[in-house]
Amino acid sequence: MNTLIPKKVFNSLVGFLAPYEQAVDELKLKLKGIKYGFQKMGRYSPIEFVVGRVKKTDSLLKKAREKNIDFSHENWQEILGQEITDIAGLRVVCRYIDDVREVQQLLQEREDIEILDVKDYIGNPKESGYRSIHMICAYTVYFGGFKRRIICEIQIRTLGMNFWATNEHELRYKYAGNIPENVLQQLSEASTITNQLDELMNNLRQEIMTPVSNETSLEDKLEEIFSLYVKQDFESAAALYREHLSQAEGTFHNNPKFQMINELLGKRLR
Repeated sequence: MNTLIPKKVFNSLVGFLAPYEQAVDELKLKLKGIKYGFQKMGRYSPIEFVVGRVKKTDSLLKKAREKNIDFSHENWQEILGQEITDIAGLRVVCRYIDDVREVQQLLQEREDIEILDVKDYIGNPKESGYRSIHMICAYTVYFGGFKRRIICEIQIRTLGMNFWATNEHELRYKYAGNIPENVLQQLSEASTITNQLDELMNNLRQEIMTPVSNETSLEDKLEEIFSLYVKQDFESAAALYREHLSQAEGTFHNNPKFQMINELLGKRLR
């Protein structure tokens, strides 16, 4: 293959990438729409945030050379779009592993996004320790007067793995892909710790997501008892105090107001 990129190719790249930029903008809006939809319904959203990008020209041409794409071919644009599936890339970041799976399911059920391939790096982590879901998708944009089917990649990660992957990417860039063995070992250890934390938090998810009980709090009960006490309904105040607060010494030690009321009532109603 001729490694020299024809000048006409350089001149055509801006126009070639424009539909990809439109696809990223539209998909970002739609993915954020999932988040806002959950929030508007008063529900927890599995999506924490969404980012997207189109490959820069130098990165795109480098990958094209690696794949031996012949830019002298008259259909080079079509070949490039088929061979490089992450020209348009989006990343969905979630709190929990279960959220990652939920977002994957939500995307697979959409009619406007065609799923072509799924790589499950959570069930089968990469050797580096990377864990994520990668979905190769087809999305249709209406660019000017033309209809274009754009291939893009959507990555779904936890917050923890996103932090790890960002640092791993920066290290690969720093060492031009040849990360020293001792640094790779530290990355592997960090990945293990990150995954352990993700799994632990995922196990705690149900406890975290369970709404606080609507039952009256101890502070509300204390206010009620104090109100009865002020009204000199000592019998009712004492009965409520014995039922709810007689074993609650120390409960209000972080709140001076309620501690004072509790001490006052406790001396008189126990």
